[in-house]
Amino acid sequence: MQPEIDIITLGCSKNLVDSEKLMGMFEAEGFKVWHDAELNDLGDKPQLIVVVNTCGFIKDAKEESINTILELAQAKDEGRIAQLYVMGCLSERYRKELQEEIPQVDRYFGKFDWGGLINILKEKTSDNGRHRHVTTPSHYAYLKISEGCNRHCAYCAIPIMTGTHKSRSKEDILDEVRQLVAKGVKEFQVIAQELTYYGIDIDGKQHIADLIESIAKVKGVEWIRLHYAYPTKFPMDLLRVIRENDNVCKYLDIAFQHISDSVLSRMQRHFTKRETYELIKAIRREVPGIHIRTTLMVGFPGETEEEFNELVEFVKEVKFERMGAFSYSEEDGTNAAEHYKDDVKERTKQRRLDTLMAVQQDIAAEVAESKVGKTMKVIIDSLEGDYYVGRTEYSSPEVDPEVLIPATKELAVGEFYNVTITDATEFDLYGDISDINKT
Repeated sequence: MQPEIDIITLGCSKNLVDSEKLMGMFEAEGFKVWHDAELNDLGDKPQLIVVVNTCGFIKDAKEESINTILELAQAKDEGRIAQLYVMGCLSERYRKELQEEIPQVDRYFGKFDWGGLINILKEKTSDNGRHRHVTTPSHYAYLKISEGCNRHCAYCAIPIMTGTHKSRSKEDILDEVRQLVAKGVKEFQVIAQELTYYGIDIDGKQHIADLIESIAKVKGVEWIRLHYAYPTKFPMDLLRVIRENDNVCKYLDIAFQHISDSVLSRMQRHFTKRETYELIKAIRREVPGIHIRTTLMVGFPGETEEEFNELVEFVKEVKFERMGAFSYSEEDGTNAAEHYKDDVKERTKQRRLDTLMAVQQDIAAEVAESKVGKTMKVIIDSLEGDYYVGRTEYSSPEVDPEVLIPATKELAVGEFYNVTITDATEFDLYGDISDINKT
């Protein structure tokens, strides 16, 4: 009898894709595979093998990964599980230290050698990770087009963990898209550490626009949403692709991090305040109605009140449709850790973060209110209590506002409907369907 395997995914959607591919490999060999199963729900499973796919991006993520490993190590000591393996970013970066501190783990794998795990449990496998067990709702999936990053921002440890940028071939990506469409996937969240660098490592040219246009032509692809672009040398032809293809969502996730030239310089962003404003203006001019999601950082070493106030004014002026923010945390081995003292006090960081998010909350409410009275294309993600939960093209799963529709009529999860927005808060929209015919 084949043992059962539970794969626990921590961190970002890029980790989730790796977990899904590993699940597909195990299932191809006949293993029963769980994803993020609660041990309390499973009960004692003395034959259970647990794989933890870790995150090592920032302090909180590292702590979550370590606490999860410790909890499972204790479960192994108590005989509640049989084996424990760890993979992903944290073990890529701190493998030696983890081996010394938590020896109960049977073996640690890094970010890229996890495929060897199946060879421990099965002498030979014919699967190369091409097949995936999609753990998201069956109508959408994450599509990872590259690994690594060449940008080397001063605060970021990702290049230390993932190495240099490596683009997947266009043919391989399109083949995966077709396979996922055949399984019922309609919506693709295209992800990478840095989308706009795609192709440069292949022939020195940016090919993200061509890639997205090719994905858009695959029959059955109804929505494509772009995550994690970089402002420096932004490929302007990508905006034409967004504008001209109805199934490419008018949505762009692009992290600006800050607006003060002095902070941007210390961050090694290679982008200026003037260029930031010009790029945002160009994006909105070329793609009318686009929703920009950005990420900003407060408390970078040396950030003054004047520089922070400059950031607040930037947010008030630009009015991002979607925005997240986080406080700087020092990461071992980064340029910032080596050259700057983490001199902004934690209470100051928290105050600045709270101030910035309060400004954005008012903007988010204004953006949501502007949609009241409009009829919008919505995909239904789930039925929760008295409401169907859906999203417009302007919302990515789990991070953006949802549309709540009273469950007075039967709708199909994974299908598109025309929904009239009747009310809004800064967090959600409320809608009604007069005609339940699918779009």
